Amino acid sequence: MGAQFLRINNLHAKTGDKEILKGLNLEVGKGEVHVIMGPNGAGKSTLASVLMGHPKYEITEGSIEFGGEVLNDMEPHERAKAGLFLSFQYPQEIPGLTLENFLRTAKMAITGEPINPIEFHMDLQEKMARLDMKGEYAARYLNEGFSGGEKKKSEILQMLVLEPKLAILDETDSGLDVDAVRIVASGVKEFHSSENSLIIITHHSRITEFLAIDRVHLLMDGRIVQSGDSTLVQQVEEMGFAALGN
Repeated sequence: MGAQFLRINNLHAKTGDKEILKGLNLEVGKGEVHVIMGPNGAGKSTLASVLMGHPKYEITEGSIEFGGEVLNDMEPHERAKAGLFLSFQYPQEIPGLTLENFLRTAKMAITGEPINPIEFHMDLQEKMARLDMKGEYAARYLNEGFSGGEKKKSEILQMLVLEPKLAILDETDSGLDVDAVRIVASGVKEFHSSENSLIIITHHSRITEFLAIDRVHLLMDGRIVQSGDSTLVQQVEEMGFAALGN
């Protein structure tokens, strides 16, 4: 286990009157890659949203500690500044805001430092090429008219530009063909280092086939019911969630 980075202790969260997370515990060390798997409705995307401070969800018990700080009462932008990043399962289209302007503004907001637009443009084009994204997409409105695969690559591009300490990838591999999964995985590998950590949320094994995984967790009915090494992914594929959750 690496130096403690993220510690979630007895986390309970609800939306409205419905409790979704029901005493979830998780620790992620610095430099580690963790995979969270589980059936639809288990609470995977809720966990991602709660980590980022989505106002739809209320923490009713437990704590989230990151880098020694308690995040429970932090606003989403404060969590982003602290080094958290969430890649959305369903990226939103934002007309009127180009991908490049969005990324440059977000980078400045996180670092608090001015950025040379020409240098940023050249760096962005280089990163886009590595993700097999067309350079002209930088001038397109954020995700508008992008295919599903292009939206997912756009999310990975954001991660590469913003350089978070902890990246949470929510179903980044869903709806992608095998070539797109491979490109997304290569972007994830390029991002990952001993100085940052990843939580990859998925319900199948495709992206894990291209990455070195430290720990795999099964999330069912709002709790992590089993943890193990990467062989747990194969067990899920062979036996299904229900058999392993008992």
